[in-house]
Amino acid sequence: MLYIRHKYAKRGLQIWRSVGVQPPVEEIIPPAIACLCSLTLCEWHLGEVASSRAAIAEAISLAKELNNMHAVAEALSWAAGFGHAERNSAEVDRLTSDLIELSTRHNFVYWLAQAAILRGSARSASGKTVEGISWIEEGIRDYRATGSMIRLPYFLAIKAEALYLAHRASEALEAINEAETLVERTEERCWWAELHRLRGVFLAATGADESQIEASFSGSHQNRKGAEVDFARETRRSNLCRLSEEKSECVSRTWIPTTSLLTHPAPYLTITSP
Repeated sequence: MLYIRHKYAKRGLQIWRSVGVQPPVEEIIPPAIACLCSLTLCEWHLGEVASSRAAIAEAISLAKELNNMHAVAEALSWAAGFGHAERNSAEVDRLTSDLIELSTRHNFVYWLAQAAILRGSARSASGKTVEGISWIEEGIRDYRATGSMIRLPYFLAIKAEALYLAHRASEALEAINEAETLVERTEERCWWAELHRLRGVFLAATGADESQIEASFSGSHQNRKGAEVDFARETRRSNLCRLSEEKSECVSRTWIPTTSLLTHPAPYLTITSP
């Protein structure tokens, strides 16, 4: 699915660049920005880090050029997410400062909550754990207030990491428990493998039984392995479809993955099977 998504993101961007297709109605996030963000995600996961950074930089620049503040917020949030994935605390702090200023000015409560969480993660990673946890907890509270749930497991994982850095491993495990409960309820599993891995780390820190620790790490491995199987399956499907297209016989064109992520920025999220 990653290769297919990458293909359509590039194609959508090519169309926009060549003819400047405008939608019949005004959209909150312009298609070109959505394509660039999706392209960033795909290229990052495919190991094309330099290209992914160029794509997200273009997304931010284009959103500003279009004077679309929603799109600027979207692109900044993606960029901050990449910074978090790369453990670049200084970059995350810089980007979230911009996002907080923008969101406060335009009353973007959804983006403001996410910016607070990511800023908290950066502060915690820099050794300011008390301040960082405060930012994260406030951001999660405000995110819940929007009615959104889809990214809560990821945000709770960020909270758990911050608690662990503050030597509060038992509380970190509580956050992981809540995140796993949400995953079971929503079936949104993009951070599922990482939750297992973090559980294993925290259990080890609390001196838990080795069998529990091993079970957590094994669960993480199985989820990642399942993702690899799904990835290989989708790659084969993409290749077969491409060959059929060359013969004008591809029968699966009715499915085109959207360029707007339901879970939004989760470029840094582990790809796992549903």
